[in-house]
Amino acid sequence: MSGAAAPVVLLDLDGTLTDSYPGIASSVRAAYAALGLPVPDDATLRRFVGPPLGDSFAAHGVPAARVAAAVEAYRVAFRAGGMWDNSVYAGVPAQLTALRTAGVRLAVATSKPEVFAVPICERLGLAASVEHVVGAPLDAPSTKAEVVADALARLADAAAVDRSRTLMLGDRHHDVTGARAHGIDCVGVGWGYGDEDELRGAGAVEVVRDVACLAQRLLRRLGVPAVAPPDP
Repeated sequence: MSGAAAPVVLLDLDGTLTDSYPGIASSVRAAYAALGLPVPDDATLRRFVGPPLGDSFAAHGVPAARVAAAVEAYRVAFRAGGMWDNSVYAGVPAQLTALRTAGVRLAVATSKPEVFAVPICERLGLAASVEHVVGAPLDAPSTKAEVVADALARLADAAAVDRSRTLMLGDRHHDVTGARAHGIDCVGVGWGYGDEDELRGAGAVEVVRDVACLAQRLLRRLGVPAVAPPDP
């Protein structure tokens, strides 16, 4: 429709675009060790990928009075190298290119502090595929809903955003509930750190299990025809 706002997809980072578990897990282990607390098992460590860090420490054995110290110990290890122990899932860049070619506006919306998210996206080559990399503030509590609100506001600075033509893409229930707080549907991914039951239980409208199908499924849900990429 002439004059209609372009469709938008907000992209979670950890577990959706990148496999960040190795660096996050090593930094979490370092934090527990620094506090002299038992280190959680690997299954529990996987639950740290996605939600706000303080919430995860509080949910997994760190007393409330020591959560801030755990977060700081984590960040020491993360800055020292954990943040770079990270990789883009195979096929993701091509899917982002397909979305952009079809006219979809893209922005990263992650609970990771923005001071980490921006350089990670730059180093991994993701920043060039999106209009903004939006993360949480470093030293203030933030929900996924607040991150989504910030991403929408930044996109709206350039052009109108129609929330009925906007989707969130993520791998955890926080992505679903954060988007729903703004009347936005969330499509889940099956290759991240949540699972299909978690995503559907939170209200995800669909779960994509194969990266190669991602752009096609998002475009279909947005009502946008796919566009063949130009010849190289």
